[in-house]
Amino acid sequence: MSVTSQTNIDLAALAGFLREHDDFVICGHVSPDGDCLGSQLALMHALRSIGKRAVCLLAKDEPIDARLEFLPGAGGLLPAPGYAGPACTFVAVDVPTRDRMNAAATHLLARCEHSATIDHHAADERMTEVAYVDPDAASTTMLVWELAGLIGADRSGAVAVCCYTGLVTDTGRFQYQNTDHAALAAAAAMVEAGAEPAMVARAIFQSRSLPSVQLEALVVDRARFGADGAYALSWLGLEDFARLGAVRADAEPVIDALRSLRGVAVACVLREQPDSVRGSFRAKDDTDVAALARTMGGGGHKAAAGFTISGPIEAAVERIGILLEKALGTDIAAEEHTA
Repeated sequence: MSVTSQTNIDLAALAGFLREHDDFVICGHVSPDGDCLGSQLALMHALRSIGKRAVCLLAKDEPIDARLEFLPGAGGLLPAPGYAGPACTFVAVDVPTRDRMNAAATHLLARCEHSATIDHHAADERMTEVAYVDPDAASTTMLVWELAGLIGADRSGAVAVCCYTGLVTDTGRFQYQNTDHAALAAAAAMVEAGAEPAMVARAIFQSRSLPSVQLEALVVDRARFGADGAYALSWLGLEDFARLGAVRADAEPVIDALRSLRGVAVACVLREQPDSVRGSFRAKDDTDVAALARTMGGGGHKAAAGFTISGPIEAAVERIGILLEKALGTDIAAEEHTA
């Protein structure tokens, strides 16, 4: 299937699209987080409950975050590279671009007769036949939750747990700026349908590995502060992971330690990879970190974004430090001048 344009439709129309088709393959982005896996698995369970055939694929053949292994259906995730099963309708969830789905997933998308996107990331790329994208939604699982209701799916149990997990992780335990009335109302509905907040909290927020906590200590110890303390920047190298026996997922929570510091408006953690550097931004004021990430080919949300750049970690630290100093220093100077 060749897609030259993508039609944006409402959720009711997307529900009709899903009811019309079958043999679904559902894929998210590489290194899937709670919202990505929660969206995939919730949609799979919802489709199966109305008699559809559906499987969830990993964009890349990689282990998932161990803290998310409790999600119903997580044990049946299949790597998209090499998948040769039935594939008529491709559904991309929580992923705005082909690049974030990896080459193998994009190849699978190309061989499917029909395709759809459901997401809350704003992006210019059009990659599927139809799409529903709502950048104002706190999580993609909020959209999947509503969609599941529209197709007449059983939302109790597995669907509720998966959707709640995506919502609680993408709102940072309901602490981030995207926590609004709609998010809290959806969370209440998910809990009523069977999601257990305490169980999800234990699995995700109270089961960190010792290497994860040790990585956090390194990040805090190395932190650089600038723009009168408005930003905190730190980094992790490949040697750190090797020495501590840590895996990529162990680094996911560490940025919150910097973000939580008094006076810090934007936190950034850089993680060395074999051939590049992966960076994550988090903001707790009105700074648009997605705009900062886009200057380096990345993207995301206003309060949470990421990017990948080439070069050594030392050069990346200097480059991002200059970027943050310019962005936040200018903002602060402008505020002081206005005052």
